[in-house]
Amino acid sequence: MSEPDAYGYFQRGSELLATRDFHQATVALENAKRLEPGMASIREALGRAYLSIRAYGAAAFEFEAVVEISPTNHYAHYCLGRAYRGMNQNEQAARAFELARCLGSTLVS
Repeated sequence: MSEPDAYGYFQRGSELLATRDFHQATVALENAKRLEPGMASIREALGRAYLSIRAYGAAAFEFEAVVEISPTNHYAHYCLGRAYRGMNQNEQAARAFELARCLGSTLVS
């Protein structure tokens, strides 16, 4: 049996996120990231998993990558703010939240 591809790992990680098995989700999503490091969707899901287990530094690393790949992703900026807040980096968190708010409001207008 062959090893899953990035999409297979991503699907498995997403299923594990949905069932709240966050630690196992990080394993599957790290495998997906190893195969496709430039995929924002993989990095975002991995960041969400890390936020869920309060691994704020790892979450910030992933969301920083997502906003670099997709600078207008307001959800990624919001999650980056949450990660910074978890690390008590309140000024960085405030900037990320403000950017998320601004980007989100431009999408609604």
